[in-house]
Amino acid sequence: MRVPFTPRLLSRIADKAGVRIELEPEFQFAGRILFPDGNTHVFRANNLNINRAGSVAIANDKNYTSYFLKQVGLRTPRELTFFSRMRAQNLAPEKRRSATDACAFAEAIGYPVIVKPNEGSLGALVAKAYRPEDIFSAAERIFAKHDVALVQEFLVGNDYRIVVLGDEIISAYQRIPLHVIGDGCSTIEQLVVRKRDGLAALGRPNTEIDPSDLRVDAVLDRFGLSRTSVLAKGAVQLLLDNANLSSGGDAVDITASLDPSLAEIAVKASRAIGLSLCGVDLICADATRPSADYVIVELNASPGLDNYASVGEEQSLRVDELYLKIIKYLEKNRL
Repeated sequence: MRVPFTPRLLSRIADKAGVRIELEPEFQFAGRILFPDGNTHVFRANNLNINRAGSVAIANDKNYTSYFLKQVGLRTPRELTFFSRMRAQNLAPEKRRSATDACAFAEAIGYPVIVKPNEGSLGALVAKAYRPEDIFSAAERIFAKHDVALVQEFLVGNDYRIVVLGDEIISAYQRIPLHVIGDGCSTIEQLVVRKRDGLAALGRPNTEIDPSDLRVDAVLDRFGLSRTSVLAKGAVQLLLDNANLSSGGDAVDITASLDPSLAEIAVKASRAIGLSLCGVDLICADATRPSADYVIVELNASPGLDNYASVGEEQSLRVDELYLKIIKYLEKNRL
């Protein structure tokens, strides 16, 4: 078992930060930051306990997040929650909504739509639905692990994450969905396995590509392809609809060119639910230009930056600087 990214990074920069890091010895998954004045601060993996519990709970609930963002005038997708049978039994009859209601909502706003767990991260179980059968199929997979699902309008544009600490933008990058590039002789299945096996060499051990993911088959089917198809040399083939780095997506850094209007929007979003550290996920045409067409998809209260740090030396140094700032922030702002 590998030591998680954040504990490993904190241990590496401890001397520079003027603190001592003490890790739980068996798995080194959790630990304490020991400050020079004798105070301590506990953490677990990339959860640095920098945000208040109520704000974290809201950020973990995508529908509640949308509600509070709308209250401060920020744009969010049209969406509707629906529930597993077990959860619905605990709701008043007029508040119960099933996958059938989700289909009716999708018909009203227009297909395709996105179906996802209302709670969760890393792009797990996120699916693009083109017809009612797709919604029912996605709901079945989601309700095997969750009780609340979300059907959301599909948004056209590029996917970005902006990381905020207090009033400062720490990083911003475009997220590119999992894809492969043809070589003229390998099958798509072989290309996927090769990409998965090559991630560790890029410093991305925490990224998980599941070659057996059924969502890959659904995407390929839309293009008239299968896992046994051979792509022409240089041909780029999308494999997933969601652009999470943790599911094999790639990052293109735009921190230096992020438009100030979107930086302001990201800070406003994090303030709306009281997050000090926040990853703001939004979709727009181009985040390096003023974007009136932006839509905030969700917020992340403990944004993982291991995959972003693997993009290049500049990004790795930027993540180091972020955590140095976080340590100083924790030292000054006792919870």
